[in-house]
Amino acid sequence: MITRELKNRLVNALANVPVVALLGPRQVGKTTLALQIAEQILNKESVYLDLELDTDLNKLDDF
Repeated sequence: MITRELKNRLVNALANVPVVALLGPRQVGKTTLALQIAEQILNKESVYLDLELDTDLNKLDDF
């Protein structure tokens, strides 16, 4: 139930702004939730970045 509510809030936020940060403690499902949302809005351009990875962090320069 909480996951569905968070998912809906994030999808709604992404409809209004181009970037949403998903923050929280390790191992609580952030990546799973982000990938589910990306799949749900696949018809739109989406980019998933894991900012703990230097390779992804460096990609921010592209935006």
